[in-house]
Amino acid sequence: MQIDPSANTHAENYKLVSNLVVPRPIAWVSTQSLDGVVNLAPFSFFNAIGTDPIYVIFSVGRNDRGGELKDTEKNVRASGEFVVNLVTEELFAAMNISGADFPPELSELEAAGLHTAPSVRIAAPRVAEAQVSLECKLFSAQELGANTVFIGEVVMIHVADHLLGPRLRINNFAPIGRLGSPSVYCRTTDRFDVPRIDFEQWRKEQTA
Repeated sequence: MQIDPSANTHAENYKLVSNLVVPRPIAWVSTQSLDGVVNLAPFSFFNAIGTDPIYVIFSVGRNDRGGELKDTEKNVRASGEFVVNLVTEELFAAMNISGADFPPELSELEAAGLHTAPSVRIAAPRVAEAQVSLECKLFSAQELGANTVFIGEVVMIHVADHLLGPRLRINNFAPIGRLGSPSVYCRTTDRFDVPRIDFEQWRKEQTA
């Protein structure tokens, strides 16, 4: 079957993409307003896009209330910074609460029973309960239709001590992922390890 996106509604295209491009990691973004209110919201259009420097990207759609900007976008544009906290399974319920449409003056962290921890390079705090947090300074923002794509440079990485092995190897870190709309998620504990093949190895296998 062939599906032409131009013939679909926004809701239909969202349903298709969010169920086909999977699994997606979840950026649990903490920001701080100019009034000092800490905002926390999950975004699954998110990934890492570079390591020299380290860049991450996430996309924010317009609010369902008349298409106005979401609090996260307002805060990132005003402050030029944000923290990406990674969501592990024990934090799922809190993450789900933080995705509700809270008014700007209320902090999702308090509603979800979470605590802040200070960042090192930026003013916006991180989620104290998160095993991994990435402090980011805004590199660029680009409007793409009804979405704004934010690229942030990671300026500090927080990793729980029990995850860190020799030579910066990360062990037993299992964040959850988004599998589809409206509410399908996955665990990342079922894994396999296959060394990458090089050309010479491939060539020898063809002639064996």
